[in-house]
Amino acid sequence: MNGPDERGYYGEFGGRFVPEVLVEPLRELEAAVTDAFADDGFWSEYQALLRDYVGRPSPLFEANNLARRSRGARIVLKREDCNHTGAHKILNTVGQGLLAKRTRKRRIIAETGAGQHGVATATVGALLGIPVEVYMGAEDAARQSLNVYLMELLGARVRIVESGSRTLKDATNEAFRDWAATARETFYVIGSVVGAHPYPMIVRRFASTIGEEARAQCLQRYGRSPDHVVACVGGGSNAMGIFAGFIDDADVKLWGVEAGGRGLERLGLHAASIGAGTVGVLHGARTLVLQDADGQIAPTHSISAGLDYPAVGPEHAHLERTGRARYVMITDDEARSSFERLARLEGIVPALESAHAVAFAERLAGTLPTDAVVLVNLSGRGDKDAVRFALERARGTTAATA
Repeated sequence: MNGPDERGYYGEFGGRFVPEVLVEPLRELEAAVTDAFADDGFWSEYQALLRDYVGRPSPLFEANNLARRSRGARIVLKREDCNHTGAHKILNTVGQGLLAKRTRKRRIIAETGAGQHGVATATVGALLGIPVEVYMGAEDAARQSLNVYLMELLGARVRIVESGSRTLKDATNEAFRDWAATARETFYVIGSVVGAHPYPMIVRRFASTIGEEARAQCLQRYGRSPDHVVACVGGGSNAMGIFAGFIDDADVKLWGVEAGGRGLERLGLHAASIGAGTVGVLHGARTLVLQDADGQIAPTHSISAGLDYPAVGPEHAHLERTGRARYVMITDDEARSSFERLARLEGIVPALESAHAVAFAERLAGTLPTDAVVLVNLSGRGDKDAVRFALERARGTTAATA
C-alpha cells in the first residue's frame, strides 16, 4: 500500500505509458531518485531547507468557531497555508529542485493550474540558480493573475497555453512536449501525484512530510490519531501527502474531496475524476479519467483552477478501488461559502482548493460526536482567489458565473 510495485503500479493503476523518446529519461530519473533517496546527505539538505527556508513544521490549529457552528466533532486544520509561498507545493518543488541540481540539469520546466506550483517552482529555481519556464493555460492565467505576476517577479518565464480548454490539462500537454524535445538538459518538475512512473512516487514521498508531521502532532496533542482525515483532490498531491501519515492506521478514515463544480449531471460541469471517471490513460499513467464514450478527454469545470484536471493520481484510484479511502464531491457554491465562512469565523482565508475540504469537514463534523477529531489539510492560502473575487465584484460578476 505504501508504494508502487517495480513497474510503477498501484494495483491496476499507474505504469509508464509514454512515447519512446521519454522512456530513457524516465529510467534515468528513476535511477537518480533511487540513488538520492538512499543518500542521507540528500535528506539532510532537504530537511534543512524545509526548516530554515520553508518554515516547517507547519502548525495544527483547532477551528473551534467552525466546530461550534457544525455542532459536532472537533475540526483541526493542518496549516499548509503557513508555508513559504503559501501552499504545500513547496515541499515537492524543494525536493525536485535538489534532484535537478544533483542530476546537473541546466533548466527546469513545470506546469501549473492555480499557479501555486508554478510560484513554488519559480521560487526554488531562484534559490538554486536554475532557469525556470512554467506552462499555464490561458484560462487559468486570467483567473490567477497574481500568481502569474509572482512567477515572473521570481524570474521565471510563464508560457501561456492557448490550446484546448486552456487549463491545467493543456499546460501539462505542452510541458510534456517540451520535455520530450529537451530531456537531456531539462528537469521536469511535475506538481502532483500524476504522470508516468516514477513521478507519482516522487511527489508522494516529498508531500508525505505533511502526514508524518500531522500524525506526530496529533499524538502529542490528543494522545491519539484523528478519527477522520480530509483533503481536497485534483491530481491529489496534498491528499496523498497527509494520507501517507495515516494510511497504515486502519481506524483512521480517509476522505478525498473532489470538485463537483456545477453538478455531476453531465461531463463538462465538474472535475470529479473518481466520482464520474472511467479507467483510461492520461499523461503517462493508467488511472481514472473523465472521458467521453469515444475515449476523448472530457472538458472540466471547477471554481478552483487547482482542481480543474480530468484525471487523478493512480494511487488515489487504487485507494478508492480497495476501499481504503472514500471520495466525495463539493460544488462550487459550497466551496465559495466555506471560503467565506472560514475567513469570517476563524480569520483564515483558505485557497479555494482547500475550501472544498473544509466544506466537507463541516458537513462530516455535524454527523459525529463532540469528542471525535476531524483533521483537515488546509493545503494553501487564498490570496490568489481573494484578488480574483475582488476583481469580479468590481465588474459585477461572480466566480460561479464567470
